[in-house]
Amino acid sequence: MKNLFHPPLADFCESVITEFSLIPTDRKKALGHLASYIIGKRRLGEPARVNVICTHNSRRSHMGKAWLQIASVWYKIYNFESYSGGTKATAFHPNAVMALQGAGIELLKAENGKNPVYLMRFGADLPGMAMYSKHYEDTPNPMDGFCALMVCDSADKACPNVIGAEAKIAITYDDPKAFDDTDDMEKAYAERNRQIAREMFYVMSIVKDAV
Repeated sequence: MKNLFHPPLADFCESVITEFSLIPTDRKKALGHLASYIIGKRRLGEPARVNVICTHNSRRSHMGKAWLQIASVWYKIYNFESYSGGTKATAFHPNAVMALQGAGIELLKAENGKNPVYLMRFGADLPGMAMYSKHYEDTPNPMDGFCALMVCDSADKACPNVIGAEAKIAITYDDPKAFDDTDDMEKAYAERNRQIAREMFYVMSIVKDAV
């Protein structure tokens, strides 16, 4: 599958999967819960769907959606779909776009406006995904039969129950927004993007070994 990816992205993925030892034990436990959900759905012969949710659906939730889908393709885990949403819709932030592009993901702006739409592609012969900000209940996100993955504390606290979710798992990340317009901005976004990539690949590596 590696050969189907854009070469810079394939190199990034290969480096990330050597870093699982960097994940703290308590986070591995939470990540294991997400893996167990996906494994359970697959064993039932049902699609495994994960909606990655943060407050504004602008940064962390897009990264989570992207890396879950990329890892599923990397490990040949089929019948899996990742989504993203927020407790409110804003826009896919340019700094998050920059961080994902820096990891080798192709992101092309398909529609302009206050909430632009990007087409994300992993390789020339792999299907693309639309990336834009939306509420977690908005189309095309699933209305039921999915796992809500909460990646920020604010969204987790604001949504004790996510409508339609059959599971809710909190794996939160510090918001790189705190570094916007500082000298450390690019580094902070790259570090958060890499952390999310590492942990989503860890999840899918468990799924691969269990199914």
